[in-house]
Amino acid sequence: DHSLGGWKMRVVALLAALCIAAPLAAQRQEGGMPGMGSRSAITASAEGEARVTPDQAIISIGVETHGATAARASADNAKRQRAVIDTIKKLGISDAQISTVGYNVYPEQRYDPAKGDTAPRIVGYAVSNTVRVEVRKLEQLGSLIDASLSKGANSISSLDFKASKQDDARRTALVEAVQRARGDAEALARGAGGHLGELLELTSQTSSPPPRPLPVAFSMAAQAKSTPISPGEQSLTVGVVGRWAFIADKNGSNDP
Repeated sequence: DHSLGGWKMRVVALLAALCIAAPLAAQRQEGGMPGMGSRSAITASAEGEARVTPDQAIISIGVETHGATAARASADNAKRQRAVIDTIKKLGISDAQISTVGYNVYPEQRYDPAKGDTAPRIVGYAVSNTVRVEVRKLEQLGSLIDASLSKGANSISSLDFKASKQDDARRTALVEAVQRARGDAEALARGAGGHLGELLELTSQTSSPPPRPLPVAFSMAAQAKSTPISPGEQSLTVGVVGRWAFIADKNGSNDP
């Protein structure tokens, strides 16, 4: 009988499914999802620090001009900025190290009700042009600032120092942070009556040194013989978080 045979096959399939599901359900109750296990873990975090001496810099040099018309202010600006860029190149700075980061043209307005003004009126135009210069030899920076100011630059908006070997310093700090985190985790494990097992997870986070802004008074240094530059040192801090398996000692002692 085909109907009887089909019914028997369905019963056998159902029993097989129940046999498979029962152990899986028991495993979930005892240790969570299959493969995850239910063992204890210890988590510890730590920081590592490295100090680097900057050997490069990024500086923004601007030229702002004014004129009765936008065209006149723009022409004057282009002339001065070209002189600044040509001077920078003579110091050994390549085209790849120079990029325009801002160009603005805006009207200058005046409103004086005492003189009969009923609304702001345009009295001229201002044009600003800012270039970003990457200085790969820090000893060039003082001369570059002086030369730029002497050729018409009148705005130094920022000066950021950086170290070419920052990645090496960061990795050294990471090693230190991991060692500290593991040392703390081992102490926690001993205090809990066991020792560390395998490493389960390790993450890192780097805190880059903040940019060092250029003082406003720095833009007045054109009268000096040479602008002094002192980058000092920068501190690079990294943090790590590690998680290790915890293995309880069978004899109940606190020795690993």
